[in-house]
Amino acid sequence: MNKNLFTSFMIPVVLGIPITTLIIMFPTMLFPTPNRLTNNRVITIQQWLTKLTSKQLMITHGLKGQTWSLMLTSLFLFIASTNLLGMLPHSFTPTTQLSMNLGMAIPLWAGTIFIGFRNKTKMSLAHLLPLGTPAFLIPMLVMIETISLFIQPLALAVRLTANITAGHLLLHLIGSATLALMGINLPTALITFIILTLLVILEFAVALIQAYVFTLLVSLYLQDNT
Repeated sequence: MNKNLFTSFMIPVVLGIPITTLIIMFPTMLFPTPNRLTNNRVITIQQWLTKLTSKQLMITHGLKGQTWSLMLTSLFLFIASTNLLGMLPHSFTPTTQLSMNLGMAIPLWAGTIFIGFRNKTKMSLAHLLPLGTPAFLIPMLVMIETISLFIQPLALAVRLTANITAGHLLLHLIGSATLALMGINLPTALITFIILTLLVILEFAVALIQAYVFTLLVSLYLQDNT
């Protein structure tokens, strides 16, 4: 186990060169482009999951919102595959880096806001001021709504970073405790190992759920602006 609790979150470096870009590009290799008339089982399952995800995300969107279907489906597949690959031993999870998550959240959020102000300017401005607001509260409420609007991409990124980081830290701590207890008290070590196994299963579920939540919130922002 690593002596430093946060070593697994450090950006890997080879010969002084960060290899984060290569790690980020690696999940794309897991989704090969079919080049045969009849697909194998893996590609068939991948296509079925992709269609199911796209249908769930775009079911409430109109024609303008459905133009984002490829973007949102690709986003979900990328985050989900990155989170799942991060569950491998001695691997690096890019989604534990707040800078990367902000790099995904800010452009997508800004794109939805830009579309809203371009297509529905009056309605987008109306969101900044609730109906029936007293005149003396208008400046304060406009400021609060504006701040809450700009907090949205930060909340997206922090939510994903915090959930993935917390899960990895918890697995690290319980795994270290299991190893330490094996030479002290074997029954207690067995109990902690069972807990660790259950947490690993839970973390796999969290990896998929957080990818879906991130994509779903972007989809909701898009729905509000189209």
